[in-house]
Amino acid sequence: MAIILEKNGDQHRINLEKTPNISKEIVINLDWSKGGFFKNLFGVAIDLDLGCFYELRNGKKMLIDGLQFSHGRGGDRHHVTRQGCYDRSPYIWHQGDDRGGSASSGETILVNPKGINEIKRIIVYTFIYEGVARWSETNAVVKVQVPGNQDVVVKMGQQSSDKKFFSILELDFGGDNSITVKRLLTFHDGHSDCDKMYGWGFNYQPGSKD
Repeated sequence: MAIILEKNGDQHRINLEKTPNISKEIVINLDWSKGGFFKNLFGVAIDLDLGCFYELRNGKKMLIDGLQFSHGRGGDRHHVTRQGCYDRSPYIWHQGDDRGGSASSGETILVNPKGINEIKRIIVYTFIYEGVARWSETNAVVKVQVPGNQDVVVKMGQQSSDKKFFSILELDFGGDNSITVKRLLTFHDGHSDCDKMYGWGFNYQPGSKD
């Protein structure tokens, strides 16, 4: 069974006191249809990029996605890079960019439960790096998996927009041994536009993964 957040603003609170001493990672996974319209018409797979904004309780803010850790700026889960870090602050690590949409399980961000008292919030987003925005063809699903709890699911394959950046959900780390997952599903013109809506305060310049 899973908890499905069906409408914008829907939220689910996960009480971590019921699952003390969590040792396995908290998983945020984005999976989508790799074939469908794009594959049949153009011979290429649909390619979504998973990313997140995060804010720590010490005030630090940053974002992680394939554009940020391209050109050799990423690294393994044990070292602090633009890909994040699992073992040390921020305790958030992106497993890697699925270029071309070839991975069977999509893209995944891991959160180390040892760091939940240092994390304030995470906003999860996706964007289309190349190609036309045809979100309804993706059948995309985001799952938040906290060990010992039901998965929290947001389905995002029925939306339609020509904008190529899409905020999906927010994780609020309450500081009281809880995580509240809230459905967002808002379209944006890009990183900067999304930033303005959610108040991160970064400055942006064009980037490339090539």
